[in-house]
Amino acid sequence: MTKKNRHTEEFIPFNLVVFGGDGDLALRKIYPALFHRDQDGQFLTDYNVIAVTRKNVSGSSFNENLLKFLKESAEEDTSENDITIFSKKVQLIQVAEANESAYLELAAYLNKFPSYQNIFYFSTPSSAFGPIAETLKSTGLIKKNSKVVLEKPLGYSLESSNEINIQITKAFSEKQIYRIDHYLGKETVQNLMVLRFANNLFERAWDSEHIDNIQITVSESLGVEKRAAYYDNSGALLDMVQNHLLQLLCLVAMEPPHLLEADEVRNEKLKVLRALRPISKKNVANDTVKGQYTRGNIKGEQVNSYLEDIEEYQSKTETFVAIKAYVDNWRWKNVPFYIRTGKRMIKRYSEIVINFKEVRHNIFPSKEKLNNNKLIIRLQPEERIELVQMTKVPGPGGYRYKPIALKLDYIDSFKERFPEAYERLIIDVIRGNQTLFMRQDELQAAWSWIESITSSWKSTGQNNVLYEAGTWGPGDDILEENDSWITKSWRDQ
Repeated sequence: MTKKNRHTEEFIPFNLVVFGGDGDLALRKIYPALFHRDQDGQFLTDYNVIAVTRKNVSGSSFNENLLKFLKESAEEDTSENDITIFSKKVQLIQVAEANESAYLELAAYLNKFPSYQNIFYFSTPSSAFGPIAETLKSTGLIKKNSKVVLEKPLGYSLESSNEINIQITKAFSEKQIYRIDHYLGKETVQNLMVLRFANNLFERAWDSEHIDNIQITVSESLGVEKRAAYYDNSGALLDMVQNHLLQLLCLVAMEPPHLLEADEVRNEKLKVLRALRPISKKNVANDTVKGQYTRGNIKGEQVNSYLEDIEEYQSKTETFVAIKAYVDNWRWKNVPFYIRTGKRMIKRYSEIVINFKEVRHNIFPSKEKLNNNKLIIRLQPEERIELVQMTKVPGPGGYRYKPIALKLDYIDSFKERFPEAYERLIIDVIRGNQTLFMRQDELQAAWSWIESITSSWKSTGQNNVLYEAGTWGPGDDILEENDSWITKSWRDQ
């Protein structure tokens, strides 16, 4: 296959060093992302990829695994030769522990390329971040143009997150740190900025005067799979809301930045996070719900409960969370943001729904209700944007109307393959563009709000509501009779 050369760009030669380089994330996402960018002709430079592992893994075993995942991700017309050539760029180096003697082989390899920028990707538990960073510094591998990419979770609390940051910033400056959230690399999430700030139609109606509520939903049909140990120490709130969903909320709610530059965008996101109304002991029961899945049926298959999946029958960890949040500023006064995520739901999908207010007066001689306009931004499994509007049904007999969606479907509208999230984010790291990566003060603000929830749950003793796997989660009846916001719109999916 000939490289397409559609997005050629001159980069500084680089070494990408992936710690946890034989792990699931590296094999499924990081290496395929680099491979696709290489195939698209985007790299007009020399580069090396180094997979660092603590395990005693043979080169042949690692390469076999690598080839498997590259082939699975490749397009149909990709040649075996192209896959093989790329796989040979990935060098496996074993580093048993974080000390200078164990880093000798890695240092010797990187020092062969003194003019290359070193990009360190920490795809490891966050407990290893500090020791790795310290050893990289002591071995002289961190240069002025070096960068570090940090995968979540960045701690389990504000205190632990700050401790990780203290350890990392002893070796790297804030300008060198890229805290990655793959949701921000999705095309439809990127399009939120264009949709809002390049279209007068939407930006003029993007406030509390015109919008009734906003719903941000991530529904997963899978259980915890191989992440049981991690998940039971985090739960749905820390695993999904603290990072992915709050970042989506920021992009929806932020003010227009002065310029489309990293700090300008992140300044506006920070204002949103600081304006989030804390969840107190007084309102936590009405404004949050936490749940845990029990046995159920998904697509005709019986599935276990969460407790059976993790084999820990006393666990109180939530697998579902719903939050009614408010952003206390001029633009969003009293507009509820409904944030929901859960495992073992009916199906997998992620979307943002902007529900506009009703028309002020219905002039049409029909007793049928006029549906509100909706802007639906679907993130997965298919990426598309829909504007739901009322339209007259063709034919005589007066005005009959129904909601019809105007659709922008990425697959239909853009015939060529568009990059996956990790492709965009890794390229932005190489470019040195931090727009889509969290700054430390953003992270602190997010943790502060999340801890208003966790502390209120703890002080009130709020329990999980059990829900059957393969359903939409806890039912309407768990909240006040006239406040059944938790399942609002889920039934329409």
